[in-house]
Amino acid sequence: MFLSVVFSFRNEEQGLDELLARMRQVLDPLPLSYELIFVNDDSSDRSLDILTGYRESDKRIKIVTMSRRFGFYPCVMAGFANASGDAVVYMATDLQDPPELLPEMIEKFRQGADVVNTVRTKRLGESRLKMWLTRKAYRIINLASDVELPENMGDFKLLSRRVLDHLLALDERDPYLRGIVRWLGFRQETVSYERPARFSGSTHFPLFGRAPAEEFVRGITAFTAAPLYLVLLYGFLISLLSFLYLFIVILQKFLGFNLPGWTAIMATILFLGGNILLAIGFLGLYIGRIYRQIQHRPRYIIKDAVGFDKETER
Repeated sequence: MFLSVVFSFRNEEQGLDELLARMRQVLDPLPLSYELIFVNDDSSDRSLDILTGYRESDKRIKIVTMSRRFGFYPCVMAGFANASGDAVVYMATDLQDPPELLPEMIEKFRQGADVVNTVRTKRLGESRLKMWLTRKAYRIINLASDVELPENMGDFKLLSRRVLDHLLALDERDPYLRGIVRWLGFRQETVSYERPARFSGSTHFPLFGRAPAEEFVRGITAFTAAPLYLVLLYGFLISLLSFLYLFIVILQKFLGFNLPGWTAIMATILFLGGNILLAIGFLGLYIGRIYRQIQHRPRYIIKDAVGFDKETER
């Protein structure tokens, strides 16, 4: 068996020594060959120099460097496109995805699983507010989506070669990776674990940062048009209430009631205006996904690839 392990990273110099030591400690005793593919998202620290130094004595380490900062998902897909393994694992470089879980995941693959997902029973080092918001986000995504996503299932997973080939063939510009893997089907198993806190440094996904918000929107819009139908239903309800209110106004006019007017008119205008903007916002999310898809730009551009026969651009 040949295993590929993909890491997407940016500025992780403080944890690379510990990561590589633990990866070797876990994988070297196993009856398999492996490669470690590090995708450098245009790091500005010494991460690349550290990996280059390790590669001089260990050719199993391979390095892909992006031409600029492309973000998490493009880097993961670049690693997948360059992986040669019978099975491919993606995991974080911050050691929140423990390498010690790999033997159990590999064993499930050998028993016939095409996908081995991981579910976090606890997430150490994260605030209660973040955990509460995360749980709510998963529930909203599952309520709207056509694909069921178990709560606290992350991107740390093992994929068989045939699943990976199908994933790469989809050619989506803005993939929701954990949802797509569930959508692909095949036999999927789960491994549970307690996710430790970061080994060093600070998170690249702050609670109120751009990345979590984009991930939530991606999860909502990737597999269903339910929000658009909801807006349509909501618009119909508002229209119905507006006609009812118009009927009441006309009735009061004939009965001779004095209508103050200005406050009610302004409240109605602001209410309807807010709902119109909400509907346009939902439409914009889907139009944005369509726009990115039809541009047909590559997901990423590789500046340098070390340890491969050729670099891949997708």
